[in-house]
Amino acid sequence: MSRKRLGDLGRSLWQKSGSAPLCAGLKVPAFACGGFASSGGAPGEHKCCKQGTSNNRAPANVAANPNSHSGAAAGHRHHVVGKLRGEEALAKPGRAFSSTAPQIDHKTYLWARYNEMKRLVHDLIPPGVCNLLNPSTIYANNEVNLDEVDIYGFDYDYTLALYSNSLNEMIYNKARQFLIEHYKYPQGISKYNYIPNFAARGLHYDIQKGLLMKIDAFHYIQMGTVYRGLKPVPDEEVMQLYRGSNHVPLHQVSGFYGKGPKMKQFMDVFSLPEMTLLAAANDYFISSDIEYDPVHLYKDVSDAIAMVHIKGYMYKWIMQDLEKYILRGDETYAVLHRLASHGKKLFLITNSPFSFVDKGMKYMVGKDWRDFFDVVIVQADKPHFFNDCVKPFRRLDSNGDLQWDKIKSLDKGQIYKQGNLVDFLKLTGWRGSKVLYFGDHLYSDLADLMLRHGWRTGAIVPELEVETKVVNTEQYAQSLTWLQALTGLLERMQMYRDAESKKVLQDWLKEREELRAVTKNLFNPQFGSIFRTCHNPTYFSRRLCRFSDLYMASISCLLNYDLSYTFYPRRTPLQHEAPLWMDQLCTGCMKTPFLEEMAHIR
Repeated sequence: MSRKRLGDLGRSLWQKSGSAPLCAGLKVPAFACGGFASSGGAPGEHKCCKQGTSNNRAPANVAANPNSHSGAAAGHRHHVVGKLRGEEALAKPGRAFSSTAPQIDHKTYLWARYNEMKRLVHDLIPPGVCNLLNPSTIYANNEVNLDEVDIYGFDYDYTLALYSNSLNEMIYNKARQFLIEHYKYPQGISKYNYIPNFAARGLHYDIQKGLLMKIDAFHYIQMGTVYRGLKPVPDEEVMQLYRGSNHVPLHQVSGFYGKGPKMKQFMDVFSLPEMTLLAAANDYFISSDIEYDPVHLYKDVSDAIAMVHIKGYMYKWIMQDLEKYILRGDETYAVLHRLASHGKKLFLITNSPFSFVDKGMKYMVGKDWRDFFDVVIVQADKPHFFNDCVKPFRRLDSNGDLQWDKIKSLDKGQIYKQGNLVDFLKLTGWRGSKVLYFGDHLYSDLADLMLRHGWRTGAIVPELEVETKVVNTEQYAQSLTWLQALTGLLERMQMYRDAESKKVLQDWLKEREELRAVTKNLFNPQFGSIFRTCHNPTYFSRRLCRFSDLYMASISCLLNYDLSYTFYPRRTPLQHEAPLWMDQLCTGCMKTPFLEEMAHIR
């Protein structure tokens, strides 16, 4: 949508939220008047802060108060604490008050607010508003000026080379075969075929309990996303399993890289087959009523998946059919050519073997692909490459055989194996924010570079492309905006405690849960978006923001930006800050009083 249209939408929201017709009678939108919304005023007490005049007759106890102040400022102060003053006046002995104001039952008032808000939300989402996000956008967690970046580094798998989903099924099938033939698991597991959309990246797995789940940025389990095998675990059982709380102390049960000993986080795209095989094997044992140890199952499945990589099966499949498995290789060539032609230095650090990388790069870039790179390092053993200084560099000859000479420099045209970052920095002098490294694994590729060495980092998140398409749908926009608005209504109307009002609020809470389920299922029916729980960022999102300056669906997104472009992170208001920005004005729920009203709060 154009910038002009965005402005029109924001002005429409502001005008509707402050216009006189919306402040009249019962038809008051949830964010029409900040002072009223903040004070939780009751029906018949509302005074529009924008006009400074009453729409309904004020209660007699307030009008009779000898200490009441006149003027606009006093009127604003009254609305912040008016309910409290009224209660104090009623408590004074010897005074009697009567009111001729019409008595409006709370149930009617609440549903009037609900219906007005629903109409307003519908009016504020015009056709075309759902095409705001471009899947080729680069998103900034931190300010990055590309003009200051002289050196670009890359991982290979799922960074320079993107793979088709059919690779996950191949990995699953071969690991399942290893599980049955090598580890002697029951033949019945072979009936479980790969489920492409079952798991999602960033999930946690409780190794001892055999549970797959999604955890938010505050270490809370998202209820409804806990699976034992292929079946969801009821919320009540989850609470019992975790001693009456859905909070998981990750610092106690999982190390920095999310590898256990009690809780494992699956952080790369290659982990999708592993999560699905774990779920399938768990489901077989449970449905067959066979006793088993979840800890042994986790280790055996992990080893079976590792064997697919270690024994070279995955490399062989891809090299035998590059066209089937490698996606968008021409875009990889375009990115490397553009960077090199602008005088940027390029390097590659990957855990994959040279023969595999060489064949893939020749397919995507051409036989002279090494001419683009100043340094090429294979079988680097990340993350250890970045966090220890044990393994020295070894040079490979043109056949891929190890050489025995001492490495005194890292030269263009040569291939190096293993090594460590300490020696890499000494030999290249590439330090600090002039280096930008791209990878898909937040821990193995990016964490140490960001935290210890001050490199700029770019996370490749292929899921962004699919999730952006979901966010751009009208169903998602309508559902999310109404969910936010309904949440705002619940927050402001919760002071009504009579029986009829409580029933209305319960109906709203039920609708809120249904809306949450709708928005979740649009991404993944089991686990929802990889970036959000119902309202909080996921633990994956937290790590993404912490370990990456930039993130994008693929490195080809770089083609949309000039190499002197500066990425600015969006300023997202904190909870205590006023919603002055466009994205906050369009949420359908403004919980903070407008600035002119805030000026009168003491």
